[in-house]
Formats: sequence, C-alpha cells, structure tokens
Amino acid sequence: MSVALRYAARSDVGLVRSNNQDSGYAGSHLLVVADGMGGHAGGDVASSVAIGRLARLDSETPASDIVATLEEAVLEANQEILRRARDEPQLRGLGTTITAMLRAEGKFALAHIGDSRAYLLRDDETFQVTKDHTFVQRLLDEGRLTEEEAERHPQRSVLMRVLGDVDADPELDLSLRPAHPGDRWMLCSDGLSGLVSLDTIDATLKAFEDPGECADELIQLALKGGGPDNITCLIADVIELDDLPRTEEAPSTAPQIVGSAARTRHQPTSASGPAAKAAALTREEPEVPYEDDDFSEDEPPRRSPWPALVAVFLLVAVLGGVLWAGYAWSQRQYYVASDGTNVVLYQGLSQDLGPISLSEPIEVTDIALDDLPEITQEQVGNTITAGDRESADQIIERLQQAADANQPLLPTPAPSDGGGEVSDGGGEASDGGGGLTEMPTGSRSLPDRSDDDAVQPTEGEES
Repeated sequence: MSVALRYAARSDVGLVRSNNQDSGYAGSHLLVVADGMGGHAGGDVASSVAIGRLARLDSETPASDIVATLEEAVLEANQEILRRARDEPQLRGLGTTITAMLRAEGKFALAHIGDSRAYLLRDDETFQVTKDHTFVQRLLDEGRLTEEEAERHPQRSVLMRVLGDVDADPELDLSLRPAHPGDRWMLCSDGLSGLVSLDTIDATLKAFEDPGECADELIQLALKGGGPDNITCLIADVIELDDLPRTEEAPSTAPQIVGSAARTRHQPTSASGPAAKAAALTREEPEVPYEDDDFSEDEPPRRSPWPALVAVFLLVAVLGGVLWAGYAWSQRQYYVASDGTNVVLYQGLSQDLGPISLSEPIEVTDIALDDLPEITQEQVGNTITAGDRESADQIIERLQQAADANQPLLPTPAPSDGGGEVSDGGGEASDGGGGLTEMPTGSRSLPDRSDDDAVQPTEGEES
C-alpha cells in the first residue's frame, strides 16, 4: 500500500487581534499547528520557532523511528524557545502549543501539548483525537465539572502544559496511529475549536470534498462566531496512490506555511551584513600625528558664527521633517470604533495630541452596534486597529458577517490577571455554577495566555 496526503492550510488573524501568533505547516509527510502565547512580545516568535524546527522532518523517515524522531524535534524546538527567552529579555514568558503529525510508511506519529486539537473523520464519524492540557479539562476528567459548567468556567483558558519559557521539561502526549486511506484529519488552534461545535465540524468535513474549500469554510464559521482569537486550520486527506484514476494527478508535495511562520525569513549573514558592520566598529583608526606646530597659543583662531547657525537651521528642519513624517504616518492608519449606535471607520490614531485630534471619521457604516455579539461590541468599543485601508475594510466586512449571522451572544472573557492564574495549593471552591473551582493541592499551573485568550471548549469526544 502506497499512501499520500492531499492537504491544505489556512490561517486568519481574526476580528480582534492585530497580529497572528498562530503558525501552521502542511506538507507531504508533516502536519503542524502551533498557537503562540506571550502577547506581542513573543507568541508569534514561539510558534514560528517551533514550525521552523519541525519543518525539517518533512521527508521520508523510517516508520520504526517516527515517534522518537518527532518527540526529539519537539523537545529541540522547546530548547530553542528557551534560548530565545534567555537571550532576549523582552521575550520572557513566551510559549506555544503544538499538535504535530509525522507520516511514514502508512503510519502517523502524533505529538501533542496544549489546547490545539486534532480531529479525525473516519467511516462517516468525526471524533476528537487529542485531549486539551487545560485546568478545566482536568476538572472534567476528575468529574468535578460538567460539560455545561466547563463552557462557562472563568479559567477555561488556563493551560497546564505548553512548550516554552514556563517548563524546561515539557510532557508530550505521543502515539502511533495508522494512516487509513479515506481518513480525513483536521488540526486546528483553539480559535476554531472554541467557537465551532463538534457537530458543525463533522458536517463541514463531510460537506466539502476539496481540503482547501473545507478549511476556508471552517475559518469563516469561526469568524461568524465572533473571531476573538487567531484561527488556524489544516485539512489532510489520506489517499491510496494506486487507486487514483489515471486522469487524476497525484497530490502536490509543495509545503504550505501559514500564520506568523509564513512571515519569517531566515537569511544567511553576508560579508556586507551585520557581522561586517560589527567588525568595522571594532577596528582601530590609525593615529595621525600633528605636523604643524606653527600656531599661537596666546591668540586662538576666531570662529565664524555661520556653522552654528547652519547647524541650528538643520536641526529645526530635521525636527520639522520628523514631526511631519509622524503625522503623515498617523494618517495612513485606521481603526474601527463606534459612535454609540453604529460601527464607524476612522482614519488616523485613536489618541489625541493635546488639543490636536489625530483622527477623523471617514465612514459611518450601517452596522448597528446592538446587532453584534456582546463580546464583539466590547471589542469595537475598545477600538480595533488596522494598518491600512484594505485591512480596515476587511474588519468592517467581518463585523458585517458577524452581525448578519445572528449568533448567540458569547460570554464575556475572564480577565487574564484575575481568573486566568492558578496558584499552588487550594483555590476558591466552586458552588457548581461554573465559578472558580478548587485546584488540587501540589499541582503546578501555567500562566493564562497573556494575550487574553479566552476560549470556549467544544463538546468534542475524547479518544
């Protein structure tokens, strides 16, 4: 039996985030989803580093070695993330989830840590393969929460296990699984699984034959649900090459990279690059001896006032140019807010410079604030920034989709500095209504995502 993968990878920044901290990789032998944490300071770096390390595995590997090979690569990625956090203080606290599959000779090695997920559609039934490494999932496993309580729990986004600057020896879930022809796999970040139910995922995986169209539809469903987080989705179909009709082409083996990893470029340093510049700074200039001693110490030469005046003029001109460039740049920025009734598109920055306003409304849309889900109303109230007009128009379009979808209102996410951290020892006891629940004594929790990820788990079954 000779099997191959037909795959597609998609990623979207969502309706709220200003940058994409998810990364995804889909290739002929490797599938990976990484959801970065650590805010603007490092989430995108952590997920990109993980993808960059694991991408080297996208080639033929002996089936007897794939589990150990995949585990070793994930742990090496963790060490690289730790090194970055150690060398760059601004990246401290960065981390990422990983859900990765490595294929060889009709088998899959699966490595998982965090709350990204893998789903499998087999024999007309979709089920969740991975288990979330979250505080709420632990409470569910112990029977201390119901599924309904878990959906509203204020600590549902607290991760217990991730790669990165929180655990030097991460514990991975590892398994070896068969690659059955006809299987359809989906890997996704919690920006999708937290908003799209298992039943909807199942229906969508069955409805679209093309992996790319299927991934696009799942992304749109998450956006219609409010899109508060980055959304990444990989679809991979296992096919038997010998059964392909002669008129049908074999699947492409070109890798697809999405999210923050797609923006990362590693280029070698050339002789004229940073290394050469650093070397130039350390070179000692030769000393030039004075050869003219015919000057009078009693009467130093008079200096003309013109050089000073020219210097002052140039300084004023430079400062004026900088101020004008800053103002011109601000007018190329956009943000979406509200006038209390409708969604409004502004040009400029939402801040004022003393009495000077740095923005002005350029479009009052027909999107009524009351038509949006509650969480999206709050996001619009806090302003949603865009780097250019095209991005701003895309935000308006997605908000229109959210308003048209008439979805049930989402619960307000818990603050990351409140219910998102769990200390050692006992916590506050739950009254059974989805509030804070006591954490088992002696367990060690990881910090909540500092980028305020608040994800609502699906009703997926564990396998």
